[in-house]
Amino acid sequence: MKLIRKRAYSRAGLVGNPSDGYHGKTIAMIVRNFCAEVVLYEWDTLDIVLAENDRARFASIQDLARDVKLHGYYGGIRLIKATIKRFVDYCQARNIQLHDQNFSVRYQTNVPRQVGMAGSSGIVIAMLRCLMEFYHVEIPREVQPSFALPIEREELGITAGLQDRVAQVYEGVVYMDFNPARGRVVQGFPSYYYEPLDPALLPPLYLAYHTDFSEPTEVFHNDIRGRFNRGEARVVQAMQRCADLAARGREALLRRDYDELGRLMNENFDTRRSIYNLPPWQVEMVETARRCGASAQFSGSGGAIVGIYQDAAMFKRLSERLGALQCRTLKPQVLP
Repeated sequence: MKLIRKRAYSRAGLVGNPSDGYHGKTIAMIVRNFCAEVVLYEWDTLDIVLAENDRARFASIQDLARDVKLHGYYGGIRLIKATIKRFVDYCQARNIQLHDQNFSVRYQTNVPRQVGMAGSSGIVIAMLRCLMEFYHVEIPREVQPSFALPIEREELGITAGLQDRVAQVYEGVVYMDFNPARGRVVQGFPSYYYEPLDPALLPPLYLAYHTDFSEPTEVFHNDIRGRFNRGEARVVQAMQRCADLAARGREALLRRDYDELGRLMNENFDTRRSIYNLPPWQVEMVETARRCGASAQFSGSGGAIVGIYQDAAMFKRLSERLGALQCRTLKPQVLP
């Protein structure tokens, strides 16, 4: 029996603006400490197995309410189904004949949910990798992020951008430039400038996320895209500034100027804070880390932060002081 097992790892943004939707630039890396894993194997019928995140049994009404507050209403089944549907659409549009062997598919993920670490896109990318191998269909790497994006954005109405998917497809560390002038269309999908960077260039980094609070991406991004599209000067200028910070961050990383990179990361958060109404607990995470002497900014849409620390003593302070805020602190693993 043919069995396929694929993973996609969580993602942390280092510096830049949040998404391709603002035509900007960003640097992101995968975090191998967490992953989504999909297992696909031959079966008589097409069978999608429920995972823990799709739980429908609760100890009490309070347990249900707490689960919804932390994780929202949806598990990963809709992501699996939407990925399969879009894959079929892709093949039909190109007259690619798929064999008639059915499969059973199950998934699991340990990516912290709804703290901006790309857990949902990880399920999509892992599922896509399984489908490509099972059906012997090769979607070009530069196309895969743009193929995956509408699975959430259009099929499921989830606010999303290319950054997560580019990082998860390319892995390692990637500099992205979403300027339309640097874009092109491949197989009907937009592709932009994606530059893999050597992970050995990275400084000592920490990643911290809140274990009790979370916030769905669609809440964090509430109306910022609309304000940007309407040309609100403050939002447009902030996004342009974040894009510039990413370009400068790339140069600082290449010359290993970690003091400069840390300053750019701090400015990145301060710029985003100037246009977002952030929950106090998220701001407290950043300010606590900075009081330890580390740089700090959001690693994604909120609920997790990333920054540079100097030595073991500083990492210990970060772990202790962020731990007092119910945060877990770790050293992100980028290489296998």
